[in-house]
Amino acid sequence: MRHSNPHGSGAKGPDELRRQIEHTRSQLGDTVAQLVGRADVKGRARARAADLKDKAGAMTVQLRSGAAHAGHGMQDRAARAGHQVQDRAAKAGHLMQDRAVRVGHNAQERMAKAGHLMQERAGHGGHVLQDRAAHAGHTVQHDLRVPRPVRTAMDAAMRHPKPVLIAGAAGAAVVGAAVIWRRIDRRR
Repeated sequence: MRHSNPHGSGAKGPDELRRQIEHTRSQLGDTVAQLVGRADVKGRARARAADLKDKAGAMTVQLRSGAAHAGHGMQDRAARAGHQVQDRAAKAGHLMQDRAVRVGHNAQERMAKAGHLMQERAGHGGHVLQDRAAHAGHTVQHDLRVPRPVRTAMDAAMRHPKPVLIAGAAGAAVVGAAVIWRRIDRRR
């Protein structure tokens, strides 16, 4: 009895038939495995999730590496900018310090000149005042019309020429002059 093969070729012996059966079983096993794989939704989802997880891990490593590289670049730029600002601030500080020192020296020189000028003027004014006080003192001492206490004060001032005494003597001279003028006015 002969069976016809639908593909047009028949087995030519029992060995060939066994090979064909084995080949058909292998194809059928592959087909069943593919069907089982397609039917296993959980398994495919797990495989897809594992694949996505691997891709995400790789992208995370890439992003971290890129971010670290960019961070180092920004850190270097910031450090350079900070050093530039610090150098400029130091230069500006030194410049301002030099200017302040020059202005201070100029002001000190001007104040010294003004102090010397004031000292000279005060000395000259003091001598003029002392001469006038001495002249007034001599006038008051020798004028008998001036009261005796005023002449005594003038005499003490003339013997101890200190600024306070000179000022007091000048005041006494003014008082004495006022007394003299009053007496002169009364006589008229």
